[in-house]
Amino acid sequence: MRTTAADILPTLLLPGLAIGHGLISSPPSRSPGAATARACGQRIADEIRGDPTSHVEGLPELGASDPDYDAAACRLWLCKGLQFEPDDAATNVQTYRPGQEVDVKVRLTIPHAGRANVSVVDTTADAVIGDGGAPLISWPSGYADERQFYSGQTPRNQTDFTITIPEDLGGRCAEPGACVIQWWWYGEGAKQTYESCIDFTVAET
Repeated sequence: MRTTAADILPTLLLPGLAIGHGLISSPPSRSPGAATARACGQRIADEIRGDPTSHVEGLPELGASDPDYDAAACRLWLCKGLQFEPDDAATNVQTYRPGQEVDVKVRLTIPHAGRANVSVVDTTADAVIGDGGAPLISWPSGYADERQFYSGQTPRNQTDFTITIPEDLGGRCAEPGACVIQWWWYGEGAKQTYESCIDFTVAET
């Protein structure tokens, strides 16, 4: 995809958002805390805190410069390295039931046309589970298209949509931190990945 003036202009005009692009705004998504700092190092935790919409590709180099960065524990390609924070569990862990419909809102700040999906991920296995391992919703192409974004015509279902909790999770998501609902977006022209995760539990039925 060729770079357009619409791609470049917002970056020039909004330096504070130069790496800012998107995240789940509702329900509450993971944010950096003590657990993230322990696994990923304080530099990555501070970077994400400063711009929670940033992309993943900029973080490995930052981590490599931090002696406290533990790549195996951080796992930057799952929830952008953001860890389950027990101190936030009372407010940030959602409780759902199998088959429940959940409204999700995404905040996009800078577009890059690409593909996206939302899935339930087993955080220990780092694997998509439920519904036979298929995403709950997906956009194979045309997600966050620049022309649509800057003309105010981004399809509503890209930023405000409903997912259904799978009915075949068993007891895998019964404990906080065991599973997340992960929004994943890859901007093809920019070659940048964005991830945002909701902590939740589903009781075994």
